[in-house]
Amino acid sequence: MESYDVVIIGAGHNGLVCAAYLLKAGYSVLLLEKRSVPGGAATTEESLPDEAPGFYFNLCAIDHEFIHLGPVVEELELTKYGLEYLYCDPVVFCPHPDGKYFLAHRSVEKTCAEIARYSERDAQKYREFMDFWHRLTQAITPVFNAPPKSIVDIAGNYGWHNIQDLFSILGGSNQTLDLIRTMLSSAKDTLEEWFDSEFVKAPLARLASELGAAPSQKIMSIGAMMMALRHDPGMARPRGGTGALTQALVNLVTSKGGTILCDQSVERILIDNKGRAVGVRVAGGQEYRAEKGVISNIDARRVFLELIEPATAEAIAPELRERLKRRIVNSNEGIFKIDCALSEAPRFEGYDHKEEYLIGSVLIADSMNQLEAAHNLPVMGQIPDSDPSLYVVVPTVLDPSMAPDGKHTLWIEFFAPYQIEGAEGTGLFGTGWTDELKNKVADRLMDKLADYAPNVKNAVIARRVESPAELSDRLGVYKGNHYHIDMTLEQMVVFRPLPEIANYQTPIDGLFLTGAGTHPGGSISGLPGRNCARVFLNVQEPLAQNLKEAGNWLKSRLESVPKLSQ
Repeated sequence: MESYDVVIIGAGHNGLVCAAYLLKAGYSVLLLEKRSVPGGAATTEESLPDEAPGFYFNLCAIDHEFIHLGPVVEELELTKYGLEYLYCDPVVFCPHPDGKYFLAHRSVEKTCAEIARYSERDAQKYREFMDFWHRLTQAITPVFNAPPKSIVDIAGNYGWHNIQDLFSILGGSNQTLDLIRTMLSSAKDTLEEWFDSEFVKAPLARLASELGAAPSQKIMSIGAMMMALRHDPGMARPRGGTGALTQALVNLVTSKGGTILCDQSVERILIDNKGRAVGVRVAGGQEYRAEKGVISNIDARRVFLELIEPATAEAIAPELRERLKRRIVNSNEGIFKIDCALSEAPRFEGYDHKEEYLIGSVLIADSMNQLEAAHNLPVMGQIPDSDPSLYVVVPTVLDPSMAPDGKHTLWIEFFAPYQIEGAEGTGLFGTGWTDELKNKVADRLMDKLADYAPNVKNAVIARRVESPAELSDRLGVYKGNHYHIDMTLEQMVVFRPLPEIANYQTPIDGLFLTGAGTHPGGSISGLPGRNCARVFLNVQEPLAQNLKEAGNWLKSRLESVPKLSQ
């Protein structure tokens, strides 16, 4: 049996980040990935090699904002390992049915100037709105960058500017109460409060709903921060696609002596007679020993319901399995994905088209009601394709290296149900999804995009369509949820995935959790991996880790001293 200090299940970007920190701390690490390539949701692949050779596609994640709120790129020195970020500007283009369009630049002022062409009031309110969310983001970012139950770590992350922003948001008692009211509200309510124009509200609501909830869902107003992140810290993509982030992490991990084995599907976490996780067994029977611990990059539900012997799990954590089965919420909303190789970029001929509009993301978001249907219908098992809302990217406008000269790739995301109502037991994995159905839906989505960019259908050289059932299987996620569990407020921070396992540790000694199903959640950030590594190191070396954290805290305080006198 091969032996390592740590065995990590899954080589997604959080698993790789976690491995990198542990390797830097001197531990030997093995990552086991079920696919033939590492990266999980963060891959870029030549997925149409026969029909469209030389075209490279981001098969899930594409736009990176959250990773720039944390120190992962800098601490791991990923630029030394080949990572180069390209920042988008403009960041959003959204054509509206009435002929207007929303064009957001990285600069708030330039965006306000665009809005002012149609509404001076909304331009001014947009400036105020973005200032509010910027200050709130800065006030809560230190919470993202620490284990959620570690008050000392969280406090240590607060620099003077974070504290200033926190107090500016809280203000007096009435202002604090109003902030709480806003947090308990919905993105739709918040946007209705601030803006008059549908052409502004709809794209902001579309971005807010990227957290996986309808704009009208209460306690989800935090989704409105998604547009603010595109201004600061900005929206970027790795040169060469999202997979370039994975490749940089792979380069780092292997350079530090880490081992990554692909085509290795973990079937069982091995627990000894003392109740400690001591290794894993993969399909085919090979076992790998973990001297210090096992870290899972897959969701807690599958860890405890599928990878641990039921009798063992019941003996150690009798209530946890039932709570994971019944308490965690997944809404049935999944991602339907289309990738196309194009002979030319889409042209939005009725909207003062410039190719630079395609640098960021293109949103097909006609109205707030359209977005309500886009999220509520999948929850009920229905496909909202009669008037679809789309998230569209043409990555090759910013990064031509991903396609042959003069050609382009097209990335389309559409929310659809994992389980189709009335089709239980049919189609792939009993979800109702068939090749015929997914291609019919894809045709409707392309028709909708062509309403705005008429040349797009004739420009298609080849396309790849992936239903929520297929994407779920490829990524190894539960029922199509690429965030592992819904990113609703009651399942965030100290509640993610459940309070008793929210700090990356589990009741099983030596078994840790990371990935999208842990704090601070899904998207490309690397923070679950970084935070998990910190908890693991604290368990192994509590004194050394505490001294290190204290040193970092003191250093950050000293660095903030000059700012206090300004």
